[in-house]
Amino acid sequence: MTSGRLVLLLLLLLPSAASPVVADDVSWVWPLDPRPAVVRAYEEPAGPYAAGHRGLDVAGSAGAPVRAVDDGVVAFAGRVAGVEVVSVDHGGVRSTYQPVGALVRSGDAVRRGAILGRLLLAGSHCHPRACLHLGRRHGTAYADPLALLDRAAAVRLVTPYGPPPVPPPDPAPVLGGPGSLAPPVDGPVSSPFGMRVHPVTGQLGLHDGTDFAVPCGTPVRSAADGRVVGVDYDPVYGNRVVVDHGGGLTTRYNHLTRADVATGDRVGVGDVVGAVGSTGLSTGCHLHFMVLDGDRPVDPMGLL
Repeated sequence: MTSGRLVLLLLLLLPSAASPVVADDVSWVWPLDPRPAVVRAYEEPAGPYAAGHRGLDVAGSAGAPVRAVDDGVVAFAGRVAGVEVVSVDHGGVRSTYQPVGALVRSGDAVRRGAILGRLLLAGSHCHPRACLHLGRRHGTAYADPLALLDRAAAVRLVTPYGPPPVPPPDPAPVLGGPGSLAPPVDGPVSSPFGMRVHPVTGQLGLHDGTDFAVPCGTPVRSAADGRVVGVDYDPVYGNRVVVDHGGGLTTRYNHLTRADVATGDRVGVGDVVGAVGSTGLSTGCHLHFMVLDGDRPVDPMGLL
């Protein structure tokens, strides 16, 4: 073999660290339903053998069905280094899922959204909690799965085109101004009201409430007397409770792990309406507390 051919062969065998270019029409669906929270984002390695997080960790529950992100053929279903793994070939692009107890076999054709297996606790990157590690590979090159998942997402907080949105002006003080609302939880502010880059979507938009960093399960209390007018689930806000305080003022308690009230209930200031969670578009346990004057969000800290 000539030296030129040998060099070419070595170049083909070496893993690439460069992120591949993705066609505009390529998109993936989320492998867990409802759309999970991102626990740890992809971290681009500096080189083929350098440290990095070569995938996306998303929160889940043991036993939850794991679905194919796109049409393809199962390339592998088995154990790698003691961890159960499924890999699907989408025609030059592979998605990998771990830890997953496979319900498919190598060679099976799968459709977008088809169940590949069940999420396992053993081998979880988030142990003692369950989470799915989703990988994306183009040959030997790793890439960020979120770049394709965001294209498939049904919800976008703001348009990625044109000038960034401008937050609405605060209306005149309501309910007596500062001190008129009681804090819904006792904890530090982790993200204030205002413009920011969203930690999951990467898009610039209005953060329409105040985030309080408190553990999951922390009781959430009504900020004032009122009537519960909504208990529902939203893809962005997760489990939420909405309380009407009269005069066009409402408060919203988002990302709850559960609601402890029902629509139509009367609540007093300090009454428990739910418990802190990380449902919806969330990266961890916290309360996203919103105050609306009519349909306009205002800075809650001006009323607490």
